[in-house]
This record gives sequence, C-alpha cells and structure tokens, in this order.
Amino acid sequence: MTMSHTIFVTTFLITGALVVGCTSKDGKSPVAPKQQETAAAHLDKAKAESKQAAQAMRDYAYAEKAEFVAKMKKELVSTQEELDRLGAEVDRARGAAKADAKVKLGTVRDNWIQAKKQLDRAETATASDWDDVKNGFKQSYSDLKDSFDKTRQWLSDKIAP
Repeated sequence: MTMSHTIFVTTFLITGALVVGCTSKDGKSPVAPKQQETAAAHLDKAKAESKQAAQAMRDYAYAEKAEFVAKMKKELVSTQEELDRLGAEVDRARGAAKADAKVKLGTVRDNWIQAKKQLDRAETATASDWDDVKNGFKQSYSDLKDSFDKTRQWLSDKIAP
C-alpha cells in the first residue's frame, strides 16, 4: 500500500470513527451539538494533516534533511495528540473491551516510540547513511500508521457502538 493510500485510509477511518462515535445504538445523538461541532473540527484537522503527511513523505534528498525532520516531528506530535485523545475515550469506556483497548493503544504507543527513535537517528544522519536512516524512519512510520489505523478501527467496532 502506498503512503497516499495509507493516508486516504487513515482519513476514511477517522471519518468513520467520528461518525460512529457520534450516534448511539438507537440512532440518536448522545452528544451535544457543541461536541458534534468539535468532532467535525477534528475531522477537518485530520483531513488537513493527512494531506500534509502525503506531502511530507516525498523522497527527501540529504540536503533537505532538516525540512524532512521538522515535518515528521510535526506528524509525530499530531499522532501523539490523537493517541492521547483516543486514550481518554478508552478511559471513559466501560466493559470488557476496555482492557483490550488499553493493550492495543499500548502497542500503538510502542510503535510511536520506535518511529521517534528512527526520527532521532534521521536528525543526526550523515550524507553516507541518509538513505538507510530515512528508509528506516519511513518503515517505522508506516508501521505506526498501520497499527494506529487498525486500533482505531477496532476501537470503533468494539467501544463506540
């Protein structure tokens, strides 16, 4: 799956999670209009971030290392904020799925840590190891996004309904 496909899927899943999270089993909205506006704002932000991520993951030359690192730092911060938001939702959840959700979020956080370590390596890379380090980050970032998307979908299926 290409990065643009991954980003599209991420945006789609975020949209789905927000839609599912805004309705109850009886189809009535359990959240106030103000909270629905906040959910819509999160969706708009996610779409914008997905577009930025697609642009950020282009093939950077060593001369553009600082730009690459700066953009990827922003991506990791954004992902961390979203993980924190999901963690807060899990903390408010009830039922047996809550414990499983915490484990799944823990796995995503571990992937985030690995991506952060790879980005730290990219920040100190030399011209001779730039391609290897950059590709290592891209792989760890892809793993992070994949685990994040799967966990978000699982949370949507198990907790939001």
